[in-house]
Amino acid sequence: MNEVRDHEDRQAPEWLDTLRRCGLEVTGEAVPDGPPVDAAIRAVSGFEVEPVAEIPASTPYAADKLDEAWHHHAAQASLHGQNGDFLVLPPVSGGSAVGWVRVKDPVGKNLPSRISGVTGSPEFVAVSVDGRRLCAASVEESDYWVVVHEFQAP
Repeated sequence: MNEVRDHEDRQAPEWLDTLRRCGLEVTGEAVPDGPPVDAAIRAVSGFEVEPVAEIPASTPYAADKLDEAWHHHAAQASLHGQNGDFLVLPPVSGGSAVGWVRVKDPVGKNLPSRISGVTGSPEFVAVSVDGRRLCAASVEESDYWVVVHEFQAP
C-alpha cells in the first residue's frame, strides 16, 4: 500500500505537493466556483488596495502577528465553509493557471507561516467556497498585509 502512495506522490503535480507540505488537505482539485482568478489577484495587489492589517516585516515576531491577523480576519469574513473548507490558489509559480483548489486546514493555525516555510513567502489567496469572500496574505515592500475583499453576487 505504501508503494502505491509513494508512486502517487511522485506523480503529483508540484502545486498539489506544495499544498500538502503546507499542511492543507486537498478535498477537490480545480473548481469553477471561485471568482475569476484575475479579479481575485487585482483585489489583493491592485493599486488602490487597502489592507485590513499591516505588519512591518522588521518587527519582532512579525510572522506570528501575520498568522494571528490572517486567521482572525479569515474567521471574521466567514472564509471557512460548514465543513471547514475553502478555496485557495496554489502558492506556486503558475498557481493562478491551476485555478481554485478546494482544501481544508486540519492544523487550523499559522497558515501563512506554514506556506512561507514551504515556499519562502507567506503570500497566498483564499476565498470562501461560494466565491464571495476573500482573505489573503501578501508582502508589500517591507510589510506583511492581510487583505479582505467581498465580491458581489453574479
